[in-house]
Amino acid sequence: MTTAQRTSARDRLLQAADRVLFDHGIRATPVDELLRQAEVSAATLYTHFGSKDALVAEALRVRLADWRAVWDQHIVAAGDDMARLLAVFDALASYRGEQHHPSRWCAFLAAATELPEAADEISDVLTGDTALLTERLLHLSRPLAGAGAPDLADEVLLAYSGALTGFLRGTPRSPIDVGRRLARSAAQAHSRD
Repeated sequence: MTTAQRTSARDRLLQAADRVLFDHGIRATPVDELLRQAEVSAATLYTHFGSKDALVAEALRVRLADWRAVWDQHIVAAGDDMARLLAVFDALASYRGEQHHPSRWCAFLAAATELPEAADEISDVLTGDTALLTERLLHLSRPLAGAGAPDLADEVLLAYSGALTGFLRGTPRSPIDVGRRLARSAAQAHSRD
């Protein structure tokens, strides 16, 4: 590979962060491991990001943009209100596929768990992920549940979060299918109100 074809140092750092931090732990992964994986020097990390926390925040921002794009595609492809609401599970299946991020569970939940008092730059991205989920699920719940939309959105969010946790636990066998069934049942219950 020629120098012109090689991925930039910044991108290699982001790829290394994405590969290791969210599966092995943000604090448990030393900066030296990120540097080794990215094949860069410490000076390069600090030139591009200023700190490990800033690298973590940017890796999360990239994931959030990827996640939003995948979810957008599934919402657009959905044929009715129920399918649009449940598209979060289709998007999760697609996002976890090889072309996206087949990690142990959720980078945002992992970061929130590991860094309860995260730096503002990380905290802002985690808040953005939560806002995307809560606001979008509320919007998608309204056609199905009307005034009950906040309750339905909460129930779908809990089913989604439970599916993510299922990956970490290794059970149920198909967390996405179980989460989708729970969310569909909640939507059907609210539709009868």
